[in-house]
Amino acid sequence: MSRTLSEAESKRVLAEHGIPVVTERTAANAGEAVAAAKKLGYPVAVKLCGPGIAHKTERGLVRLGLATDTAVHTAGSELLAAAEDSDGAVELLVAGMVSGSRELIAGLHTNTQFGRCVMIGVGGILAEAIGDVAFRLVPIETADADEMLDDLAAGALLGEFRGERAVDRDAVAHVLVALSRLAETDPHVIAADINPLIVVDGRPVAVDALIEVDG
Repeated sequence: MSRTLSEAESKRVLAEHGIPVVTERTAANAGEAVAAAKKLGYPVAVKLCGPGIAHKTERGLVRLGLATDTAVHTAGSELLAAAEDSDGAVELLVAGMVSGSRELIAGLHTNTQFGRCVMIGVGGILAEAIGDVAFRLVPIETADADEMLDDLAAGALLGEFRGERAVDRDAVAHVLVALSRLAETDPHVIAADINPLIVVDGRPVAVDALIEVDG
């Protein structure tokens, strides 16, 4: 039987493998969320976090751009109150706001016929609708990751865009190779989804992620 790690746990695993993640802190209650926000610096995002929560946006469990102690406390209280019995143990996740006009999606998936694959594509809320993705079987190296980026139909988004610098392809390739090595070193990892992987000053940062493991 498989289980899904919480967002906080998932990003800790990714960070341990060298994947850049947004700076964040967990909090057990609204008061702790305010303390976390003060340490991170405003504005912040606050989310409900737990291993049973996979679709936060659809359920309204994300609050963005909070700029005051009062806003964070209110958001934290509301989010905890919105938890359902099926969510299991929950906590609050407080993160610094990250912004960029380009979003990617990256991950690991297990194909029943071929095994585990690394994936990269256009991310954000339109990821499923657009379906612009590229796959390679694990293991991959930097050259494979670079080819994956070339395979994307929306590859022009990787160049200079709306006044922003071009995407650091080496940095994105590093994320993909790191995902491949995660799959190689931890056979319990069934899947990993990073969405969005926001491009900030040309470099990718994992803002949301979930990892599924067996056992």
